[in-house]
Amino acid sequence: MKGCDVIAEILKREGTEVIFAYPYQPLIEAAAKVGIRPILCRQERVGISMADGYSRATSGKKLGIFTMQQGPGTENAFPGAAQANSDNIPVLLLPGGESREKRYIKPNFQATEHYGGVTKWMASVTSSDRISSLMRRAFYQLRTGRGAPVLIETPRDILEFEEIAKMPEYTPVLGSRFGPDAQDVRNVAELLLKSKNLVIHAGQGINFAEAWDELREFAELLQAPVMTTMPGKGALPENHPLALGSSAVSTTKPISHFLKKSDTIFAIGSSLTRTNYGKTLPDGKTIIHSTNEPADVNKDYTAQHAIIGDSKLVLQALIAELRGAQSLKKKSKGEVAEEVQTVKKEWLNEWASQLNSDEVPINQYRVIRDVMSVVDRDNTIVTHDAGSPRDQVIPFWETTAPMTYLGWGKSTQLGHGLGLTMGAKVANPDKVCINFMGDAAIGMTGMDLETAARCKIGIVTIVFNNGAMAIERKSMPTATEKYGTVFQTGDYAGVSKALGGWSKRVEKPADIIPTMKKAIEAANSGQPALVEVITKEGFDFSKYP
Repeated sequence: MKGCDVIAEILKREGTEVIFAYPYQPLIEAAAKVGIRPILCRQERVGISMADGYSRATSGKKLGIFTMQQGPGTENAFPGAAQANSDNIPVLLLPGGESREKRYIKPNFQATEHYGGVTKWMASVTSSDRISSLMRRAFYQLRTGRGAPVLIETPRDILEFEEIAKMPEYTPVLGSRFGPDAQDVRNVAELLLKSKNLVIHAGQGINFAEAWDELREFAELLQAPVMTTMPGKGALPENHPLALGSSAVSTTKPISHFLKKSDTIFAIGSSLTRTNYGKTLPDGKTIIHSTNEPADVNKDYTAQHAIIGDSKLVLQALIAELRGAQSLKKKSKGEVAEEVQTVKKEWLNEWASQLNSDEVPINQYRVIRDVMSVVDRDNTIVTHDAGSPRDQVIPFWETTAPMTYLGWGKSTQLGHGLGLTMGAKVANPDKVCINFMGDAAIGMTGMDLETAARCKIGIVTIVFNNGAMAIERKSMPTATEKYGTVFQTGDYAGVSKALGGWSKRVEKPADIIPTMKKAIEAANSGQPALVEVITKEGFDFSKYP
């Protein structure tokens, strides 16, 4: 057997069902021979996005794996690795490498010399007898602690030509979780009970720890409202009485109201990263930070106290400590939830004219409202793309079950949402999987609609086509006026049809719901569907010269 056969057998033993790929890479055929389904994308970046979505939509219980050829394949894949790394997603990257005699000879590209900043751990196979031990270490890294891509580069001579006498010994790897220090639990519980206006700030760590029940119990015990980060969206269902919603650049009125009012913010499962694409926490608050990565503490925010550990184990320990506290009985029942619902109702009333708009071109918020009304949200996975669609969808899509919204964006690569949706659909074939994207985003990755058609990945893509990169208008008004730099257009429904998908263009609000029903029907049959909605630009010209 060859190196590619050894790697394929190890992947099979680890429970791998799917491998995302782009040739040339001998591992593709080796994986197929042992019963692992290869899915070939149109470009490497999208392939890693698919692996990202596969991991993300399963809370990392199924790991997304991407393999690519040496040289240009590894070079082209770098952006996808950077995006997954920015959002802390565990993805296994298995690039081919140049043969060992070509190492360190320019211009040959060696992944392990260039991927250090976008991976958690990486290694190069130097001999065939090292494959087993390196794969074992890779899977342990993927299943332990904070998520991020892990990379193993296998030189072509080992992967494709070197004969190996027998399969090395290999058993599947279990990850490790670690719980909080007992004194930290007591200290944090005391601080939480002293707080008069506590806000819980829940991040993606809740989703990957599957600590949804614990978060709900914790919030109800303390009668504390819960906001989530973009990747944490859905950690507490947003129809829960204590749910404030999720933030991107845009936010909800309940989040703004309760953050301003708060004296203490308990951030759990979050890196508390300051980013242009998330809510900045206000100054002057007591911050308690719980994370499974010590390097996150005091990184961007000063934490008055930290508690380190897996989010599920931390919450279980805090719940046990709180239940024994006499002062817990003083927490009033219902008053905070009533205030949350009052503010939420006010906010939705303020936006009613947008959400119910009959204007033409179509208002994007009307699209969001109508799509939300036509799907079973408990069994629908939604994601957004970067830019305006992200900021329009995040606040108003009410997520009703965990892992039914894939929020992303510490880095914001246009087009990432398409691959995410395909990966989520492969991992959850019985769910409706929807991606909202703009006309700029589809220009980046739209050819991979053919991947969805060829591989019978029945996703639904909703394109907001306003003919412009409206979010960029403020940054270059002169260039826009003189040279039309942000104007772009296309027949995206026609492109989708030409690539093998079902598609329809929508120009009137009354057509949104019936078209979505037909799109979902097509997707359920295995044919990807694209709904192109001609929307308003969503930009106030009067604010800029």
